[in-house]
Amino acid sequence: MSATAVHSLWTMAADPVDKIDAPTIEYGQLSPVLIVIGAAVIGVLIEAFVPRKSRYYAQLFLSVVSLAAAFAAVVGLAARGFGTTKAQIAAMGAIAVDGPALFLQGTILLTGIVAIFTFAERRLDPVSHGNRVDSFVAQAGSVPGSEGEQAATKAGFATTEVFPLALFAIGGMLVFPAANDLLTLFIALEVFSLPLYLLCALARRKRLMSQESAVKYFLLGAFASAFTLFGIALLYGYAGSVSYATVADVVEGNVKTVDPALADTMGNDALLLIGVAMVVMGLLFKVGAVPFHMWTPDVYQGAPTPVTGFMAAATKVAAFGALLRLLYVVLPGLRWDWRPVMWGVAVITMLGGAIIAITQTDIKRLLAYSSVAHAGFILAGVIATTPDGISSVLFYLAAYSFVTIGAFAVVTLVRDAGGEATHLSKWAGLGRRSPLVAAVFAVFLLAFAGIPLTSGFAGKFAVFKAAAEGGAGPLVVVGVLSSAIAAFFYIRVIVLMFFSEPKADGPTVAVPSPLTMTAIGMGVAVTLVLGVAPQYFLDLANQAGVFVR
Repeated sequence: MSATAVHSLWTMAADPVDKIDAPTIEYGQLSPVLIVIGAAVIGVLIEAFVPRKSRYYAQLFLSVVSLAAAFAAVVGLAARGFGTTKAQIAAMGAIAVDGPALFLQGTILLTGIVAIFTFAERRLDPVSHGNRVDSFVAQAGSVPGSEGEQAATKAGFATTEVFPLALFAIGGMLVFPAANDLLTLFIALEVFSLPLYLLCALARRKRLMSQESAVKYFLLGAFASAFTLFGIALLYGYAGSVSYATVADVVEGNVKTVDPALADTMGNDALLLIGVAMVVMGLLFKVGAVPFHMWTPDVYQGAPTPVTGFMAAATKVAAFGALLRLLYVVLPGLRWDWRPVMWGVAVITMLGGAIIAITQTDIKRLLAYSSVAHAGFILAGVIATTPDGISSVLFYLAAYSFVTIGAFAVVTLVRDAGGEATHLSKWAGLGRRSPLVAAVFAVFLLAFAGIPLTSGFAGKFAVFKAAAEGGAGPLVVVGVLSSAIAAFFYIRVIVLMFFSEPKADGPTVAVPSPLTMTAIGMGVAVTLVLGVAPQYFLDLANQAGVFVR
């Protein structure tokens, strides 16, 4: 065949193809995510090029500044009306910029800043070989107890990679509740899960337990991710698209044109129901709802305590944000199918978390089951399917995240020769040995229990009121019963701290640096302000409670 013939074939084949349009990206509206991910990449470069002695300060400065800048960007977007009148879909339909997204991103960034303070704490452990040490292992790649680990400890090494890992996790969490298509949702899930699996394995003390917790989290998390991905595939087969708006249209029967290739599967309800069940299963795993909670107590107990606090607060905020958007934006037409299932999950989560927590003897496991019970309380707000349901869940998440980080920050202070003294028997008489620390922890426990004048009471009142108005009255009764059961074990710890005799060989309370003091102080301040004067923040959550479609 001659060259001209080949050329003419080529031009004939090439002619009908339209030119590919460049994607339009709204960088300003995506700035909070871009700032955090950019800082995480710079953090990786710091690990490669900055001398070891300077890395800790460089990473701490970069992390705090970038998170504060990202928070300022969120506030700027909200002030320009992107949370209300100008709410829109950005990045070619991948990301929603609306009230719930900005509210949850702001909450995640603030909890991220507080968590970074606890990551950077270096005054709690005794000085090792002339170096101050933090909660993280000297050299992550060395075998626990090996010569390599001892040499790294002696040389004063520090795992400063925890800062970029935390930033990558926060970056993924910012995208997760704002994702507007199923693929973006899955990518965000992996971006924040993988750094968390690593962070859980890096405890300086009790390394084997820490590594065990990371392996359990990774294996169960991989299963949950696989379920999510398979569910996404089924939903794509059902709707012919991964876009939330298109899936919602197909569910509601509003589609005019059908792709011939998908005509056989589109509208197949079996694909829809199984796909939704699998995606929701993956989100309930991240939330820690029963029966997908099995990883929670082991991982919370084994992970370094600053990581546990960060994970317990920020992951819940991101996962509930994603769950809300999926149920309210994609599946309002399927409400009669998913509500009864969510009722069942909420009931067993509230009761299961509260009842099993009574039997716990380790403070971190007790707080883990407490977080399971709280997932049930928040689900009550999700089930309301009203605008008040959305705003009450947003408020509860903001209140809960600061209480949680504050409580785990206090746990890092109570120490004996083996590190943190987490067994409850060691907390006996803490109120006499260190009245201030015991009083602060008591404030957090009362907030968890939902006692009036704390943020926990305002949050629980908001979600139960929304659930009752949304026709879920019996669920509220179960919630109040579960709260009463939960109050028992919170108050039991307070009684143990203030009304028991301290043991002679009991733990000491370490004096932290201003970093942890700030973290605990912010926790107490938010707990009391949201408890005593919650109205402004409830109004803020109300304004932010409308999803863009």
